[in-house]
Amino acid sequence: MIKIRTYFICLSVLFSLNACQSLETLSIDYLVPAEISFPSNLKRIAVVNNTSAVPDSNIINVPQKKEPLLVNELKKSTTYFWGDAAIATESLANGLAGANYFNEVVICDSALRANDVILRENTLSKSEVEELCRKLDVDLLISLENLQIKAVRTVKFMPDWNVFLATTDARVFTSVKAYLPKRNGAMASLVLNDSIFWEEGASTETSAMAQLIKDEELIRQTSDFGGTIPVNKLTPSWKTSQRFYYSNGSVNMRDAAVYVREQEWEKAFELWQKEYQQSKSKKVKMRTALNSALYYEMQDSIPQAVEWATIAQNLADEVEKATTKMKEKKSIYTFPNYFSISVYLSDLSERMSNIAKLNMQMDRFKDDF
Repeated sequence: MIKIRTYFICLSVLFSLNACQSLETLSIDYLVPAEISFPSNLKRIAVVNNTSAVPDSNIINVPQKKEPLLVNELKKSTTYFWGDAAIATESLANGLAGANYFNEVVICDSALRANDVILRENTLSKSEVEELCRKLDVDLLISLENLQIKAVRTVKFMPDWNVFLATTDARVFTSVKAYLPKRNGAMASLVLNDSIFWEEGASTETSAMAQLIKDEELIRQTSDFGGTIPVNKLTPSWKTSQRFYYSNGSVNMRDAAVYVREQEWEKAFELWQKEYQQSKSKKVKMRTALNSALYYEMQDSIPQAVEWATIAQNLADEVEKATTKMKEKKSIYTFPNYFSISVYLSDLSERMSNIAKLNMQMDRFKDDF
């Protein structure tokens, strides 16, 4: 949630910046490491379903207290479900295969605990793991251990639109474990959750109620979604982020912006550096320093990008007196350059801290990725 809020605040600041100076934005994609690191010699993995068979009814009986309706809410209900583990296991396997990180991903179609009488989580034993790895000819097991869903359905009236709105907010809780042969217990455990949302409008309350997603479809879609949640925790993944650069103030800055749009970053960088060296204006130096940081990030030279972003941040502080204004509890809109550059520097610092871990995880490809 913090990252999302920061992102929207940063966009607001950028829009306010754009009112008084020219800014350009672009999207960049870069790899971020997985939460869990696996040895590079693990080439083949299997995804298995280690959940208990659920009762005929997927609904989980949970004692609930009646929640007060919020403004405009007409009806509201909360239901808990067992997810469809078979769907989630297949979704997890497809997601790991699509990440192209391991040489091969296989799926064990049979539920390992289909005959359980009592619903429970049960860690696979060392002998079970070794037998499964031998039968499936794999080096590692990724096991789905539990899958539960909390669905909140609401019907509300929106007077400004004169429409009845039917919404379903489903949160899915996914538990997975990673097992290595010859090792007691799981090498790693993940308990994750995320949500999926449906919304439909209708002219009457009755028709809005009819628009609410049905249990069977909700379980199907949410289980499929739940299987994708662990993928980015188990394999490195691509992240898309927004970046900005200054494009006005002089002929060199405008020409450099043209080079950027043409993907000629070296020529743009030369002009930014020329402007930085020649100008005596702290504002100009701030802008060219930030642009230079972006150039280095585009070259995956993150230490140099951090260095130039830090220079830009210090110059922005001098220009806008940001440190002083923060002590006076002034609005961030009174020092927009400093704030936006600081957010960018924070992103770069995070990338910097991840370099060693990412390099270790990508070592299996020997720079061929």
